[in-house]
Amino acid sequence: MKKNELTEEEMRIWNLWKGSFKRIFGHVIKDLTEQTGLSEGDYGILDRLDLLGEGSLRQQELADSMDWDKSRLSHHLTRMEKRGLVERKPLDTDRGVQVLLTAAGRSALEDARPVVSQGIRKYFLDPLTEEDITSITKFAERTKPGSSGNLPPS
Repeated sequence: MKKNELTEEEMRIWNLWKGSFKRIFGHVIKDLTEQTGLSEGDYGILDRLDLLGEGSLRQQELADSMDWDKSRLSHHLTRMEKRGLVERKPLDTDRGVQVLLTAAGRSALEDARPVVSQGIRKYFLDPLTEEDITSITKFAERTKPGSSGNLPPS
């Protein structure tokens, strides 16, 4: 076997890891959408506006925080504006755009956060043992950006 190839067992572990994440995340998002009507993108935008900008961020900062291109974010924001969740205002100082969380957006976010928290608990945390939590935490800390692990910075 070549150094850059994976064994069957290594590939099996990788696929288990990916599959577990996708299933857990999928369940959380399904619950979110069914109970609140918000999509994953809606929640991500509302949450970032609140946590990173206290209700307001430049559109480019929001795009960067979500790892979305400007076009994707712009189209999504247009849909959210039509639903009254956010509004956009041009900045006076330059050509940028400020994205603002509306009262309806804040209310939707407040309704959604408990649903997301319950989903994370139900599908991810509750099935874990203390040993699992310790192992996952060590792994996540070792592989986060800026750590001394093997991953390149994001």
